[in-house]
Amino acid sequence: MGARKRASSDATTTAEATKLPSAAAADPQITPLKAGRIMRYSLIFLVPYLYLIFYHYSIESELKKWILINAAISFAGFFLTLAMIPVASRYVLKRNLFGYDINKKGTPQGSIKVPESLGIVVGIVFLVLTILFQYFHFTADSNWLVEYNAALASICFMILLGFVDDVLDIPWRVKLLLPSIAALPLLMAYAGHTTILIPKPLIPYVGLEILDLGWVYKLYMGLLAVFCTNSINIHAGLNGLEVGQTVVIASAILIHNVMQIGASTDPEHKQAHAFSVYLTQPLLATSLALLSYNWYPSSVFVGDTYTYFAGMTMAVVGILGHFSETLLLFFIPQVLNFLLSLPQLSGYIPCPRHRLPRWAPVYSSGLFDPQTGLLTGTNDGTVVNLFLRQFGRMSEKSLCILLLVFQVVNHTCSLFFLKAAGFAIGCCFCFLLRWFLTGWYK
Repeated sequence: MGARKRASSDATTTAEATKLPSAAAADPQITPLKAGRIMRYSLIFLVPYLYLIFYHYSIESELKKWILINAAISFAGFFLTLAMIPVASRYVLKRNLFGYDINKKGTPQGSIKVPESLGIVVGIVFLVLTILFQYFHFTADSNWLVEYNAALASICFMILLGFVDDVLDIPWRVKLLLPSIAALPLLMAYAGHTTILIPKPLIPYVGLEILDLGWVYKLYMGLLAVFCTNSINIHAGLNGLEVGQTVVIASAILIHNVMQIGASTDPEHKQAHAFSVYLTQPLLATSLALLSYNWYPSSVFVGDTYTYFAGMTMAVVGILGHFSETLLLFFIPQVLNFLLSLPQLSGYIPCPRHRLPRWAPVYSSGLFDPQTGLLTGTNDGTVVNLFLRQFGRMSEKSLCILLLVFQVVNHTCSLFFLKAAGFAIGCCFCFLLRWFLTGWYK
């Protein structure tokens, strides 16, 4: 889901093109002008991540070696994705798979054809990287090989269904079922535990410290896959928001995994979190490359292909890494967005095709400036509109940055957002909350 209006047919496209200036009718040039900036900002995550690996924790040399090999392969995937996106953009434009940025309607940028569904490039590069790493790392008798292949099968299945959705524009109620289908290979191959630890305050009432849920646990995993996939898809509508939230959550997942590897003495526990690292690093690297094109002003749209792929990948690493509860903490902003969206998604309140803010022109010194615009919140149930209603009109770029800061906010900043959202927990606060509850809650 994105801030775009799709071209429905060749006839419609031709009719619209005749109304546009000649410069707008030409295919836009796709260049990664923001790649250097994205790489500089990624150091905010990279520096503490490398510090934890090399200095703070004493991680076994063999495990550290494979994490770094996977990181090197992912780094190569970053540049491969950068190179492939312009090539794929030309092909999708030839097939009339493009849209118009409706958040820039009325400006020259709003009449430019923007290539759609470029998440397919990220998904393909991700699969190539992970399969290549599998060849070097896993042996035929590896205990994790079956689950690794099942994870890739689910992710590949979700990429296919996402691209089908981009092409056929599947109704919302059908979209909810797609992750359930894609998660089947993972659920069938899952051989891990199906038990949960009872929170310590509840042990006297339950009478058990560990509860085996059996098939109910697999049902929970399937529902988690459905939620993660669709939550990324509906928390969207701004240039860079879908990819940006994925980058933030993936960074938090990696830091959490390294902390668990460094603090644990259980080899099985370490391998589970290392397994998560092996899938998350390629996701982060390829997503950063896509963000170089998708950040404001976006020159490509990611499409449902990317949102489904990213959500399924994070659900897979949370399930097979055995930290699904912590993963849900990282998804608190998406949970809030889902709860706000529930009345419209359920049909209780009418739901428009695009639940996006309105573009409102700004006047400077009494003159209309077509290069400047602000977004005005609507009554639709999304965090995007909620922030605009609470903080007032702002530009699309400022709003996206604010929402991403909301995702990574620490405890102090979360008190500021408490006024806006009713409650707020960013990824940094999740680490703090988890640390306080350790030993008391579980």
